[in-house]
Amino acid sequence: MKILHNIMIFLSLLLVLVVSSCLYLNQTRFGRLPKGERLDRISKSPNYRDGTFHNREPIVRIVEGGGGFGLWLKFLLRDGDGLTPPTPLPVVKTDLKALDPNADVVVWFGHSSYFVQLGGRTFLIDPVFSDHASPVSFSTRAFDGTTIYSAEDMPDIDYLLISHDHWDHLDYDTVKALAPRIGHVVTGLGVGEHLARWDFPDDKVIEADWDTQVQLEDGLTIHVLTARHFSGRLFDRNRTLWVAFALETPSRRIYYSGDSGYGSHFKEIGERFGGFDLAILDSGQYNEAWRHVHMNPEQAARAAEDLKARAALPSHVGRFNISYHSWDDPFRRFVTAGEGRPYRVVTPKIGEIVELGDQSQTFSSWWELGG
Repeated sequence: MKILHNIMIFLSLLLVLVVSSCLYLNQTRFGRLPKGERLDRISKSPNYRDGTFHNREPIVRIVEGGGGFGLWLKFLLRDGDGLTPPTPLPVVKTDLKALDPNADVVVWFGHSSYFVQLGGRTFLIDPVFSDHASPVSFSTRAFDGTTIYSAEDMPDIDYLLISHDHWDHLDYDTVKALAPRIGHVVTGLGVGEHLARWDFPDDKVIEADWDTQVQLEDGLTIHVLTARHFSGRLFDRNRTLWVAFALETPSRRIYYSGDSGYGSHFKEIGERFGGFDLAILDSGQYNEAWRHVHMNPEQAARAAEDLKARAALPSHVGRFNISYHSWDDPFRRFVTAGEGRPYRVVTPKIGEIVELGDQSQTFSSWWELGG
């Protein structure tokens, strides 16, 4: 009888765990997989087959630390030395609402979040204003001093650009808070299903495949371009598309890689556009197991040359640590890798204005915490 009693207790606890997990995973913030007409549109994409999207250059799975569970165990048990800054980072709180509306500028919010003012229009790229970038508040915490912007600090945004649906690029709390200020959203195929669950009207969301142009007013174009990565907010991978963006006016071009491993697409894009005034490039959260889906700084430097960029800015850095390297490793290596190359290295502090028309603008080595 005692054995039966223990079994019943175990099964009861297991049932509670299963029910609790189901309720938790059903939270709105997890989004929703594409269905209905949206899934019908996705199925017509040449990049979609057998129920998922596929990279144009295949990704080879690399097993490190046992792969799968072993890799995540290594991640959870990694040495903390150098993973986060020892003191709060130096930042600048720019009043975005007071900017000259005719100025072409970029402001970095840390990691992969940017405010862009170009051609008289405002853009917000992959904004994450929360102090964490994961489903739970105690994981993937922002570095001290880097959570200085909120939705209330934003002016009206003409176009919100979302590169893919990972938690460090598509943040539920941020997007919901921004909703009243957003004119339209441009993103990859399928991501609109998350936004639909979050009460964004379909007529405000433009979902696009790779090599798609979104023609705007006054000669402004958003190009949705190839990236080499993956997607998914939970267990289902690659049901939505990951993308890069190029913003083009008659006088300027800006490139944003989103999350991307190095590949031939950079050279193809550089040849197609003939160069960029600024390339914002995935340069952090690298390790051998992820070398096909993220770039290290040396690969990002090569990508900047492929893109024929006149200036290059490191991205996916400076606010969250999702890999094994020290927090400042990407900045040091990106600067070194850019020496002698035909582009300027642009390394603003969080919140510092990058003037696209000022080729002589310089930036400090602020990651040296005193530079």
